[in-house]
Amino acid sequence: MTGRSVGTEDGLLSYRPDLPVPPDFDGFWADTLAMSRAAARPAVLASVDTPVTELDLFDLTFTGFAGEPIRAWVAAPRGATAAPAVVEYRGYSFGRGVPGERVHWAVCGYVHVVMDNRGQGSLLGNGADTPDPHGSGPAAPGFVTRGLGDPREHFYRRLFTDAALLVDAVRELPFVDAARVAVTGISQGGGTAIAAAALAGDGVAAVMPDVPFLCDIPGSLRYATAQPMLDLVHYLSVHRANAAQALETLSYLDAATLATRAVAPALFSVGLRDEVVPAATVYAAFNRYGGADRELAVYPYNGHEGGMEYHWLRQAAWLAPRLAVDALPT
Repeated sequence: MTGRSVGTEDGLLSYRPDLPVPPDFDGFWADTLAMSRAAARPAVLASVDTPVTELDLFDLTFTGFAGEPIRAWVAAPRGATAAPAVVEYRGYSFGRGVPGERVHWAVCGYVHVVMDNRGQGSLLGNGADTPDPHGSGPAAPGFVTRGLGDPREHFYRRLFTDAALLVDAVRELPFVDAARVAVTGISQGGGTAIAAAALAGDGVAAVMPDVPFLCDIPGSLRYATAQPMLDLVHYLSVHRANAAQALETLSYLDAATLATRAVAPALFSVGLRDEVVPAATVYAAFNRYGGADRELAVYPYNGHEGGMEYHWLRQAAWLAPRLAVDALPT
């Protein structure tokens, strides 16, 4: 089932579901960020010994949720000063990988920062280095069901906070222009990018959510026919009496609600045949987005892969004038 479940493509352009917003939603996130920033320590940047000769590579350790250490790779143009930066958040079950694995923004003149996903990275990709020192109550496989009994205990409260505090850390890097930091990511990384844009506020100059996961969670439960949202469906099918509390918890974490608090220029993407992130849920976030400068790249015949490298070329051309760098040819 795709985004056509809510009507025609024209109908998707007006799809704005009335999502539940807890009365303390903004206070919840303000308190979370204040607590974590109060526990923050200076970031540590260490050189990395790799075969890469044309970029400067660093291992970055910064403090995320509750002052807990989070890792990231930094790839910078050799000798960069006051450079624009792109912060990348990885997809579900991916970690930061190995140094030099993801440098496509760095070779275009940006400082490219790839955040480790706490507790992930052991199923897909080339691994991760950041544990998540928090347990949870009963949960299905995966991460979306971890902490459904209380939004303060949910996995995505921690991950989204990590993402916002990484923006803080990147803006303080000596070779980065603090006014030119963009965020991006695919799938889970796209939802995390929306959260970072909302929570880091003026610290984010542009956001590029690519087929973003965790948008319009009620709609995702209706329309998704593939993992990882089916983990949540399975949990609710077993824990019937806990469904109301689970959905209330998730209402604090819905990227389509966080999107209403983000104002940076935004380029979204959607695959109309996506079974992992149904198209309607991306439109829910895009149509509710708080910034006026927003675009949506639509891939009618693609699923969760979206536009892939073709879309990256579009991102690069879109981002360059917004961060005042030379654009790639379109």
